[in-house]
Amino acid sequence: MPRKVRGPDAALIASLRAGDESAFTSLVDMYSAAMLRLARMYVRTQAAAEDVVQEAWLGVLKGLDRFEGRSSLKTWIFRILTNLAKTRGERESRSVPFSSLGTDGEDGEGRAVDPDRFFPPGSESVGAWASPPTPWEDVPEERLLSHETQDFVAKTIEMLPEQQRTVITLRDVEGWSSEEVRNVLDITETNQRVLLHRARSKVRAALERYLDQGQTDG
Repeated sequence: MPRKVRGPDAALIASLRAGDESAFTSLVDMYSAAMLRLARMYVRTQAAAEDVVQEAWLGVLKGLDRFEGRSSLKTWIFRILTNLAKTRGERESRSVPFSSLGTDGEDGEGRAVDPDRFFPPGSESVGAWASPPTPWEDVPEERLLSHETQDFVAKTIEMLPEQQRTVITLRDVEGWSSEEVRNVLDITETNQRVLLHRARSKVRAALERYLDQGQTDG
């Protein structure tokens, strides 16, 4: 017997369980594009990502009667997708298991900002910026918002370590809340915050260099 669901998703769940095709189609239209982007972070090809999304939707249909509403429907759907994508990615020897999320950068590689950019211990300004972030007020707005700059940011995100790339994409590209990211990826608030900070700092540092080069060339 289907488990009773309360809350904001209750009516939609009831429609889905009743076989309402229009409700399911609307759900697919709402989430499939984001699901495909997320799956693509774990697998080698677009075709593989599409397979994962299709498999996830089958999992959603099969699991509807067991859905208890402990999380939002969106979180539940994306957790199914993430588990499938991770399994597929691991078979392709591409993914790093998310159990390692909390150890990212422990060897020093994951430092968000080069320590040389701060005054060293013993100086009067210890801990302060020696080489502060470049102010962007003087950068023309059209350059900041240009397609070239946006493409550069996208490519920079693609080159981040997988854990950081996933978190910054969900938070800053997809616009997810911290809670949604934590629930879908099954990570702690601390891990989520650290990964996002490192990812944003690396993207900002790369963007600084890119914009500085443009100003120098100009």
